[in-house]
Amino acid sequence: MPQSNIMPGFRPAIGLTLVYLALIVLIPLSAMLLKALQLSFDEYLAIMTNQRVLASFRVSFGSALIAAAFAVVFGFIIAWTLVRYSFPGKRLFDSLIDLPFALPTAVAGIVLATIYEPHGWIGKLVFDSMSIQIAYKPLGIVFALIFIGLPFVVRTIEPVLQELDTAMEEAAASLGATRLQTFFKVILPNILPATITGFALAFARGVGEYGSVIFIAGNMPYISEVLPLLIITKLEQYEYAGATAIGMTMLILSFLLLLLINGLQWWVRRRSGQL
Repeated sequence: MPQSNIMPGFRPAIGLTLVYLALIVLIPLSAMLLKALQLSFDEYLAIMTNQRVLASFRVSFGSALIAAAFAVVFGFIIAWTLVRYSFPGKRLFDSLIDLPFALPTAVAGIVLATIYEPHGWIGKLVFDSMSIQIAYKPLGIVFALIFIGLPFVVRTIEPVLQELDTAMEEAAASLGATRLQTFFKVILPNILPATITGFALAFARGVGEYGSVIFIAGNMPYISEVLPLLIITKLEQYEYAGATAIGMTMLILSFLLLLLINGLQWWVRRRSGQL
């Protein structure tokens, strides 16, 4: 039987896939690219070297990287707890992990700003005890991005931990390995590809996040203004060329970083296979 006949309806399926990719992905991206190409190199350079734009790039990408790193650490701990331990309310706790997926980002931003503002429940405690303000500062952006990125890490690592055979850990312990050695020699190599994937998903979501950030960031130019907000501001001021140039640069940088992360993931899997 020919390979193309294994799946019934292959031609309609591939046709619908290509139509979907064209309408949802390729055509909008091509339109943005064509709009950006209308700018001369000097005009593009003038937009991208503007101090406000550079500051927004630092805030967005820096906050997304920091938040994704923290999400990896806390996400692994949560996934490990859900997989390896039984405790009352485990199913409820497990379902709450997915809350950021279902909760509108604007609502999440309002809630986070209310809690972490200087007069909020947590913000007042932290501000009074350590004189640290979370809301309306870049630190608030990191907290918001951790909130929305954490489920990606947990749901990526959790299935791998479920499939991880505990007999390997028992064998390592019987050979005299410490818990730290067992983690780095047995557990980490198995979950590292999934961990990198979770990091990439959390980072990608954080770079383009808008709704949950604008309410807690303070939106101060040069300090806590994120790129999506700057793009919206330029569109409201009818600076379509500037908004397009920023969006295109943001897309290229995100793609390059994700390509680097995927390359690292491929290297880890290849190295693990060789071992």
